[in-house]
Amino acid sequence: MYRLSALLPLVGLPLLAAAAAPADPVSPAALSADVKILASDDFGGRAPGTPGEAKTIDWLVAQFKAAGLQPGGPNGSWTQAVPLVRTQLGAGTVGANGTAWTVGKDVYLSTVRPVDRARIADAPLVFVGYGVTAPERGWDDFKGVDLKGKVAVFLVNDPDFEAAAGDDATGKFGGRRMTYYGRWTYKFEEAARRGAIAALIVHDTPGAGYGWATVTAPAGENYDVAKPPVPRVLLQGWIEGQAATRLFADAGLDLAQQRAAARRSDFRPVALKGRGFSADLPVTVVRAESRNVLARLPGRSRPDEVVMYGAHWDAYGEGAPDAQGRRIRPGANDDALGTAGVLAIARAAARAPRPARTQVFALWTGEERGLLGSETYAADPVYPAAKTVANLTLDILQTAGAARDVMLVGDGQNSLEDLLVGAARAQGRTVTPEALPERGLFYRADHFSVARRGVPTLLLMAISGAPDLVQGGRAAGQAWLDGYMKCYHQTCDAWSAGWDLTGAAADVDLLRRIGFGLANGSDWPQWRPASEFRAIREKSAAERN
Repeated sequence: MYRLSALLPLVGLPLLAAAAAPADPVSPAALSADVKILASDDFGGRAPGTPGEAKTIDWLVAQFKAAGLQPGGPNGSWTQAVPLVRTQLGAGTVGANGTAWTVGKDVYLSTVRPVDRARIADAPLVFVGYGVTAPERGWDDFKGVDLKGKVAVFLVNDPDFEAAAGDDATGKFGGRRMTYYGRWTYKFEEAARRGAIAALIVHDTPGAGYGWATVTAPAGENYDVAKPPVPRVLLQGWIEGQAATRLFADAGLDLAQQRAAARRSDFRPVALKGRGFSADLPVTVVRAESRNVLARLPGRSRPDEVVMYGAHWDAYGEGAPDAQGRRIRPGANDDALGTAGVLAIARAAARAPRPARTQVFALWTGEERGLLGSETYAADPVYPAAKTVANLTLDILQTAGAARDVMLVGDGQNSLEDLLVGAARAQGRTVTPEALPERGLFYRADHFSVARRGVPTLLLMAISGAPDLVQGGRAAGQAWLDGYMKCYHQTCDAWSAGWDLTGAAADVDLLRRIGFGLANGSDWPQWRPASEFRAIREKSAAERN
């Protein structure tokens, strides 16, 4: 837990400015009303490239207009185009080493290539451990092994996630805290760069941070940008844990022993002997143009300096029917509630005196498909990264009432954390670092797209740990978290009249306080010396000066 007294000498006036932002409390009722609309069946689960997107975009733009904001997109528009390819795998055959696999039970697959059919015939399977190439950490799982035309099989997370005393990996990747090397996106991209035809990750709930039901939630659907910046494998996905154990056993290997071997620096890829991996699956391809929504309030005296607030408007659309026959996955908390929070801050900003700096309100598409909207923006920003003061992101807030603390994702990254401490103290609350750093949440939300370009970021995401609720303490917070995770990306992530959004409103108010303080000030938040993004920001220092 952070103590303000220890931080005041370090942060000084910026922290106090954020804490002293004018009081204009965020309304829990207003948040609930917005979520009720966005998560309604009329919006169809807000999937990119669907009729639900068009309705969502129109509604969001209308809210910004009604609040008195200006268009914030390219060339004076309200939106930024995000050309996408949407793919859907159909029913077919999948198997490994002569054993048929049931899609959804033994394996989960998707593709982001715009092809009519995904065919792989007896491609050799190669176990590549954690699939990490990190020269700066003295680690290379591949050892020059050729993966061209092969199927790479990975373990999820980092080499030291399960490391014990004596393992070479111990402490090399931050212990339980996931690095970018532990993310499934990194592993799929690394397989493609090395010529693999497919990439499969062995699923385990602790390492992934979510259960098998979350893995299978997209039901074979996937999205990608129309012109991906890096190669893509033909098929990518996950092997269910027991199916993986059988796969290794069929090849004469013990998966548990191979896990242990992968924690050593001398690990070398291991061929899974047998007939290889085969798949024959039809692919439906739809090209669509999705959109980010951008609004702004120009700064009074330094309009080229930008404070950005963000959330993602998209959810998972329609999928297979659940036990009650519901098909729509409404994404009420993830992330209609975050979107409602950004709207609340925008409305408050429009009512407040105009600050020195410009404030931008970004609602991204394609987050659930791999941060596609925010990544498209970051690759072609409307507002240069060098002059973006900070990005403040909302993605999943707790709905169980007032809390004594707020969870910080990615603590130790930058000085915005100090401002969070001050803003929380002004509410009579404390800051608790994330309890589940192994989930890699810092690399899984839209702020990461701009963080990679050096912009200091702050992410509030309630699934980073159990909140200390005023009613019931952390035990009640854990009960809420456990319950919510059963609905994560499912049809039951739905709006409820029984929500208590007092705590969510307080969290939104924290970002409002911090953002208003930055917009009215002249300071530039900094990355900590140990952050992987510090060097990128330092290269652009001259542009800020």
